[in-house]
Amino acid sequence: MQIDPSQHTAADNYKLLSNLIVPRPIAWVSTLGEHGLVNLAPFSFFNAVSAAPMYVMFSVMQNESGVPKDTERNVRARKEFVVNLVTEDLLDAMNLSAADFPPDISEVDVAGLHCAPSVKMATPRIAEAKVSLECSLYSEQPLGHYTMFIGEVLMFHVADELLGPRLRVNGFAPLGRMGSPSMYCRTTDAFNTARISYAQWLEKNAGTPPAGGN
Repeated sequence: MQIDPSQHTAADNYKLLSNLIVPRPIAWVSTLGEHGLVNLAPFSFFNAVSAAPMYVMFSVMQNESGVPKDTERNVRARKEFVVNLVTEDLLDAMNLSAADFPPDISEVDVAGLHCAPSVKMATPRIAEAKVSLECSLYSEQPLGHYTMFIGEVLMFHVADELLGPRLRVNGFAPLGRMGSPSMYCRTTDAFNTARISYAQWLEKNAGTPPAGGN
């Protein structure tokens, strides 16, 4: 079946896109408000986009009234944010933090979580998260009803039990976002497949190169 997005509503297109581009990591973003109140909200339009320099991005949709959400306002004002990654023990707290609490209520308090100090910025991280990334705002890009924020990772916070020799990460199983409206997945069923080089492919295929194009 061929589906032309121009022939469907934005809601239908969102449903299709968010159910097909899966799984997506969850950015549980903590930000600091104007009066020092900590805001916490999950975003599944999130990923790493560069390693040198280290950039991550997440995208925030305007709320139903068409005004920026607390996260967007805080990132724009402070030029910083912390991405906390969500493991299964934090699922209920993450889900609760997605509710539309007013700006004067901190999701951290409502969810029974605790803040821990960051190293390179005023915005705190979530103490219960096994992994947190301190990020300085690099740029923002308006995308229709969304704003995409790109941040440079300035500091990693990783639970000691996850790290092996040479910074190898072991046993980390963050949740992934699946389809809209409320599907998630576990990442415990991992497997390894070694990459193959062109030279290895030639050796495997008796030195016969593929037929040229054009």
